Amino acid sequence: MPRNRCGQTERVTTDSTAVDQRLAQLHRWGPYILLVFGSLLCVATVGVAGMSKMQVRGQVYQAGALVVAALVLQLWWGRAVRSRPAPGGASTVYFTLRWGIGFWLCWLNPFFSFYAVIGYFTAEKLLPRGLVRAGLFATAVTMSGAYIGGLPPHGAGGWALYGGLLIISIIMLLVFIHLSQLEDERTVEQAATIEELALTNTRLQQALDENAALHAQLLVQAREAGVSDERRRMAAEIHDTIAQGLAGIITQLQVVTTAKDPDIKAEHLASAQTLARHSLGEARRSVQNLSPVALAEDSLPEALKKLVAQWSQQTDVRAEFTVTGTVEPLHDEVAATLLRIAQEALANTGRHAQATRVGVTLSYMGDDMALDVRDDGRGFDPGQLPPRTTAGGFGLGGMRARAERIAGAVVVESEPGHGTAVSARVPLVRHES
Repeated sequence: MPRNRCGQTERVTTDSTAVDQRLAQLHRWGPYILLVFGSLLCVATVGVAGMSKMQVRGQVYQAGALVVAALVLQLWWGRAVRSRPAPGGASTVYFTLRWGIGFWLCWLNPFFSFYAVIGYFTAEKLLPRGLVRAGLFATAVTMSGAYIGGLPPHGAGGWALYGGLLIISIIMLLVFIHLSQLEDERTVEQAATIEELALTNTRLQQALDENAALHAQLLVQAREAGVSDERRRMAAEIHDTIAQGLAGIITQLQVVTTAKDPDIKAEHLASAQTLARHSLGEARRSVQNLSPVALAEDSLPEALKKLVAQWSQQTDVRAEFTVTGTVEPLHDEVAATLLRIAQEALANTGRHAQATRVGVTLSYMGDDMALDVRDDGRGFDPGQLPPRTTAGGFGLGGMRARAERIAGAVVVESEPGHGTAVSARVPLVRHES
């Protein structure tokens, strides 16, 4: 639970405890204070007209004895309440005796109603739930007599007035009881709501903690994925540039070692040097994550045309390049992806196809574009490709991964003895001017 919620809960608990302590002090000392206050008023009005009950010496003694009895009863209850705080038999006896003393005192003098009125405030605390209304009704009987100037009423008019006051008191009690019940229900609902909010707040905090942990985990996974993606990119770049360049250099040097004609040796040495410089440039651009060297100054169609011509010269295989559709400037990533796929497809053709003719077609088709590399070689079964080994390249898997990185796809069609067709289809994303 957050700190502010804890602080609010602690303040509510502290305030509730303070209120309970004040109510406990009122229930303990209130009867004493009200009894003393009523006794003083009675003593002050002994000789006043209308107070004939107190003019009789015997009645004065009765009032004094009842006051002493009330004090003794209160002292007993002050000790008993420590061991019996909840409503029960002892509290019911205490309430009944106190009501009886209060009724008798009010019969003698109505000013003792200050003592009897305490029954309204303690009935719910002292009596079991089923006796609360009876205790309130009994207190109303006593207080109604005090309202008319003391019991018993004088004459039919006094009894009628007494009955009317009693009915009004009972009606008011019923209204107050109903309002009290509504307030209790509201308090219970509020307590349940607060408890539910606290539980919801705890769950929310747990969810926030879990989200924070998941966020941290996602950050770690994102870093790991970024590292892995960068490793795959570098591996593919090395395979498509340095590895193929080195393979070409080795092929040229092998010709040099076997050739006897100085002109042929010089030609192939120059080709080897050109391939070495080109591979070095590609390696540097791959490390810096730049576009291929072939795209630094040329557009994709021009770079593909040069690539096909260079490959044809190196392999002595007839190759043709064709462009269809309206040529448009492409995003660097799209152009680089198609160029790399073409390089890999031609490299595979040169290594495995034993073809005599190759055709490369670049097609601009509105919102898409396609690159097709077809040969008339020996073909193969695409469903029975051997697993990739450490000695092999990235091959078809690498081409597919490159195309998927820009929301494209690579499809391979081949049949033993009938050549191979590699088709890459990607979105046409125009160059950002």
